[in-house]
Amino acid sequence: MADENKPNENGGNVTTPDPLANGADTSPQIGVISQYVKDLSVENPNAPDVYQWEGQPQIDVQFNIGSYKVSDEVHEVELKIEVSAKADQGVAFAIELLYCGLFGLRNVNDEQAHPFLFAEAPRLLFPFARAIISDAVRDAGFQPLMLEPIDFTALYVQQREQMASEQAGEQPVGNA
Repeated sequence: MADENKPNENGGNVTTPDPLANGADTSPQIGVISQYVKDLSVENPNAPDVYQWEGQPQIDVQFNIGSYKVSDEVHEVELKIEVSAKADQGVAFAIELLYCGLFGLRNVNDEQAHPFLFAEAPRLLFPFARAIISDAVRDAGFQPLMLEPIDFTALYVQQREQMASEQAGEQPVGNA
């Protein structure tokens, strides 16, 4: 029997294919295995004087994304966030966070895996990393810093386009 007929919620039948004879499933599967802080550094080099400084510090936020193959079906995605706050008097605080996730990818080709690992996986990790940064800034004695949401898909597409134009020998146009 190649197909099984099962009733659906509307009373009709839904045809489902039989699984492969050896029990293998070839459909693509992606899942989050674990998330964790790999490294966290909080510096408050000018405490307690910093709490008397007037004015708002200049905040600089940098992101970096990396992915490493752990095994055939497991990848580690790293979301590195560096935040620094500087005022005329010096550094108010500096925070570096390396937040990671283990993702299982089964039956996913490289063309599909790359955008997932560098756009979707960081999107899934970001809310947790954002909360850690906010708590770290607050625990250093400052008002919590709520990072704006990041469109990782748009950044991924922009980076891929930039890489394609560089490979084609084109020069970037305009000032960025």
